Formats: sequence, C-alpha cells, structure tokens
Amino acid sequence: MDAVVHPDLASFDAVAHDRLAADPVRNTVALTSLDRIRRLPAEHQPTLVTFHDGGEVIGSLVRTPPWPFQAADLPLEAVDLAVQTINEIDPDAPGVTGPRDRSEAFATATGKGYTESLATRLYRLGTLAPPTVPGTGRMATEDDVELLGAWRKAFTGEAVPEAPDENTTEVVRGSLRLGNGHALWEVDGTPVAWAAASIPHAGMTRVGPVYTPPEHRRHGYGAAVSAMVSQWALDQGATEVLLFADLTNPISNSIYQRIGYQPLDDWAEFWWKR
Repeated sequence: MDAVVHPDLASFDAVAHDRLAADPVRNTVALTSLDRIRRLPAEHQPTLVTFHDGGEVIGSLVRTPPWPFQAADLPLEAVDLAVQTINEIDPDAPGVTGPRDRSEAFATATGKGYTESLATRLYRLGTLAPPTVPGTGRMATEDDVELLGAWRKAFTGEAVPEAPDENTTEVVRGSLRLGNGHALWEVDGTPVAWAAASIPHAGMTRVGPVYTPPEHRRHGYGAAVSAMVSQWALDQGATEVLLFADLTNPISNSIYQRIGYQPLDDWAEFWWKR
C-alpha cells in the first residue's frame, strides 16, 4: 500500500473526486469543504492524501486548515500509513473527525493524548414534515451578514469550543456568495432562528449550522427553520439532504427526526492535547 501526497486540489481531484462523489453521504464533509475551496480561494492550502493498493485508489485523507483531518474515506487498514504520512507533511494538525470507528482508530494510532470534543449523529432526510410554528421564514441576504456572523460565533462557542478562531462575519458572507442557502425564522419581524445549507454537490446538501439564541429556544423555531432550509435544498435539486446532530443534545435529535430525518451513522471528533 502506498500514500500519495497531492500538491494541489487539481491533482487530488483527478484521482479522488469521482470516488468521493460516488458516496456523497459518507463523504459529505470532504465534498462540501473542498467544493468551497474550489470556488472561494482559501488562506491555507489543504492537505490531500490518497491511498493506493495494486494501482487502485482505496481511500483518502483530507484536511482544510485550520480544521482537523477528515477520515470518512480513510480505510482502517491504511490508518498506520496515514499517521506516518501526516507526521511528515502536516505535524501541526489539531485532530481528526469522521465516522467513529475511523476517527478513533486514527486518533489512537497517533500515540498522542486526545480529547473527544464532539459526538454527533449523521441524519438523512426522508419525507420532509414541516412543523406548524408561530412566525414566518425567509431566506437571508447580505443585509443579515452581521447578525448571522454573531450567531455563528455563538453557535461555535457552544458546540465546538476547541474550534479555531475565524472571522465569522466573513465566513457567512463568503457562504452567501457561493450560493449556499441561509434561512431565518422571524416572529413579529424579529429573527429568532437560523439554519444554513450548502448548495448541492454530487446531489448532496448538508444542513448546518442550525442556531436559536437561548432566549428563543423551546418554541419550535429551530425545527421550523431547519425544515425551511431543507425544502430550499430540495428545490435546488438535492437528492440527499443531510445534517449532523450533537448526541449530547437529545432535544435536537428528536426534533430532526420529527421533521423527517433518519439516523445513519455516529461520528466523533478528537483534538490532540497541547
């Protein structure tokens, strides 16, 4: 088995894109993050590795700095080779995320101390069932960027406190310019919840973040705005609409299932101890 380190995204795409796109559900994170880099220049070059056995591509490992490695397409038999390779080319990576069996195997094989920062469940939309909730929804515009930037910062602080700092306002602005969908739920003209969804790629859209400020929670607004942006994704032609839910939050997991999402797989994110 061999590992090939790719100098740029074009080289990686030539051998790995079709493989990832053939299973857009499992590879949702890599597909969406790399699609963003294709269409919006990144500050840092991604780390891109493919694994080959007998001339056949059998897996890949991706990192888009400053975020952890994405191990969804990493074969378990390639874990030791992957760790050896990244120690040489990307020793400052902060951690790994992916389906639990793969991400945990990778984290263990590094020999580093680590903490589990996030345990999530991947869901796929079945039949959408929008709830009946007070208020109305609308799609966000450039005028909403400052608000959504502040909400993204609050969301990240709650969900992934280990996450690197980012200019959340510019992240939202860039997402809107890429054509991603951002839905707002409003009550009497006041925004009370937000949900985003990526523009379809390989037929797949992923919903997230979904955020309701604390003072507006437990009214169903998160469910309503999630259903709205899910319908937006379907209208854009998505055949697979996915989302992740934090396993420590039983309320959000039950809400997503009530509006039509079905559980698929458990993921885990591990960050190295510094």
